[in-house]
Amino acid sequence: MSDEAIDKEYFLNQWKENPMRKPQIEKVVVNFGVGASGEKLVKATNVLESLTGQKPVQRKTQKTIRDWGIRKGEPISCKVTLRRERAYGFLKRALEVVEMRLETTSIDKSGNFAFGIKEHIEIPGVRYDPQLGIFGMDICVTMERPGYRIKRRRNMRKRIPHSHKMTKEETIIFMEEEFGLSFEEKKEESYY
Repeated sequence: MSDEAIDKEYFLNQWKENPMRKPQIEKVVVNFGVGASGEKLVKATNVLESLTGQKPVQRKTQKTIRDWGIRKGEPISCKVTLRRERAYGFLKRALEVVEMRLETTSIDKSGNFAFGIKEHIEIPGVRYDPQLGIFGMDICVTMERPGYRIKRRRNMRKRIPHSHKMTKEETIIFMEEEFGLSFEEKKEESYY
């Protein structure tokens, strides 16, 4: 048996014995970076609301960039935070666009991962509307274990012990088991 198979069996047994160790998806954040305010941002907001079933929040710029025609405080993007069943449902549809494959470099050391979709019309069940246009999106997934609430609560806030924090390997195993997602090593690009 390989070390990878042993690790997988170890984690799966550990999750069965102690449900507080099993990872879960805390939230899925979907971001449309439009880069301009006005009609284009309104269209992006409408598309995001139709995709997720939730009302998006507009995000404002932090500073002025004259070359791009952006002023400080101008709304230029919109985002939605999905939790529980909505997060799982949307993530399943979005992962079909990337053919259930991501690179291991898209996962951070805390087990969170992110990926992008170039055109929202690639998501299954979405039709192209010429009046709205096509938008790309970034999808960020936050992974946690049960019990992470202690770092966010108002009273008696505590740190998460190192032994309870998520790891990159656990995220890979969890996503393989729950979604059938496969992670691949980054391919070396040849310039010749």
